[in-house]
Amino acid sequence: MDSSVIRQKKSHNFTNWGCNMKTDSIKWKLIPYIAAAALALTSISLSAEAAGIERPLADNAGRSFLTAGVAEVLHAHISMKKDELIRKAITKTKVQEVPKEEESTLVMAKVNQYVNIRQEADQNAEKVGVLYKDCGGEILEKAGEWTKVSSGDVVGWIKNDYLYFGSEAEEIAKEVGMLTAYSTTQTLRVRKEADLNSGVLGLLANGEAVEAIAEEGEWVSVNYEGKTGYVSAEYVRVEFGIDQAESMEVIKAREEAERKRAAELAAAKRVQQKQAVLATASEVEILAALIQCEAGGEPYEGQLAVGAVVLNRVRNGGYPNTIADVIYASGQFAPAARGRMESLILNKTIKASCMQAANEAINGMTNVGDSLHFRRNNGSRAGIVIGNHVFW
Repeated sequence: MDSSVIRQKKSHNFTNWGCNMKTDSIKWKLIPYIAAAALALTSISLSAEAAGIERPLADNAGRSFLTAGVAEVLHAHISMKKDELIRKAITKTKVQEVPKEEESTLVMAKVNQYVNIRQEADQNAEKVGVLYKDCGGEILEKAGEWTKVSSGDVVGWIKNDYLYFGSEAEEIAKEVGMLTAYSTTQTLRVRKEADLNSGVLGLLANGEAVEAIAEEGEWVSVNYEGKTGYVSAEYVRVEFGIDQAESMEVIKAREEAERKRAAELAAAKRVQQKQAVLATASEVEILAALIQCEAGGEPYEGQLAVGAVVLNRVRNGGYPNTIADVIYASGQFAPAARGRMESLILNKTIKASCMQAANEAINGMTNVGDSLHFRRNNGSRAGIVIGNHVFW
């Protein structure tokens, strides 16, 4: 072959190689920039994902944005496997978001005694219940200056000024709340110590509850009849609770029951069996005559009450110690000073009910407690009202 041709071919090949080298040299020079751009693109995508920003992975033509960037890097002869690049580019590595702490729904009464719960968020709305001091509930809804709460069987609105919220409510609940242990077995032994071989303080039936003091591993310490005992944690359900609201129906029923109990106690206090007083036959007649003069037209309870007042004075150190002396004491009983009593005695016209009342009073019966006085009731004197008289 002609040397000139050979030289020409060599020169041509060298030129081509030089061109290729030049082209490749440009590519190699661009590699750092392309790699940096690809890395930045991936970093942006991952940062966006970490921030919770959804970034599109494809355009309208269906091309993958991230994959397109990878293709450019591949064309730059970067020595990384295609599958690995694609995987790093399009795999979602979304950083797990830290769950936002939920706002507490607990509320506690911010009062010295109690706050009314209203049917509507209005000061003039009907009362549906009462939330007492150290009692709490759960937030259902908020509306301006009012909060709708659920507490026990009551659902209604309370003004925000009378409620603790959030951490304040939780701290108060911890102070006033109570741990309760409920037995979940038929017969649960309450031990003296946290030991199966310890003595037994008592037994709890299924569902029976006692105050829990603390949870101590496999045991729960409880307040059993004023003593500290221990029950197996396996056989109890421990719950933390706070006192809750009362509905108006419950309040009215309780108040009615309290009134009834108060009346019964007052009646029991009034109606007592005291020590009998020795009396002569004439004293029985004198007392019966006085009863008839003072309360002959009253029901039997009123007649007995008059006799009881006389006998209370006989027993009291501030008065004479006999029936006759009490009745005839100066300025005490008007009938004794006007001869009306003697007329009834002489004419044997004393009513049987008055004689019965006199005998019961002498034998210690009283229906006015320790009352020492009585008068016609005109509303000006507080005391026990029986018929037309008030006793005190």
